[in-house]
Amino acid sequence: MDCIFCKLAKGEIPAAKVAETDDVLAFLDISPANKGHIIIIPKQHAERVDEIDEKTFGEMAILASRLAKRLMQVVKPDGYNILVNNAEAAGQEVMHLHLHVMPRFDSDDFAFRWTHKKYGNGEMQELAEKLRL
Repeated sequence: MDCIFCKLAKGEIPAAKVAETDDVLAFLDISPANKGHIIIIPKQHAERVDEIDEKTFGEMAILASRLAKRLMQVVKPDGYNILVNNAEAAGQEVMHLHLHVMPRFDSDDFAFRWTHKKYGNGEMQELAEKLRL
């Protein structure tokens, strides 16, 4: 496998690390949306959220929360996004699960917008029932 994030996790490629545990690594994105853009990855290869164990994804989420607080103190953005793109259709470019913690500024040119869809009569409840755990 020639996965760049696996190589980063193994230390084969240098990274500007900001946090690390036995199972998770966080580092600055080399091509950031804004300076301070952090990537959080599981050290074990998985492409999407549905392929990783809940414990590891929970650890990624906890680290995202801690790093978001630190980002607000150090970078002082106007806000931030925490997001995960799962598969190419969702915008994933590196096929190794990664969570973005992205500082946002009122003046930045980053946009994340979608057109709003509508449910047909009864369609929302029907789908909710199918999705319910």
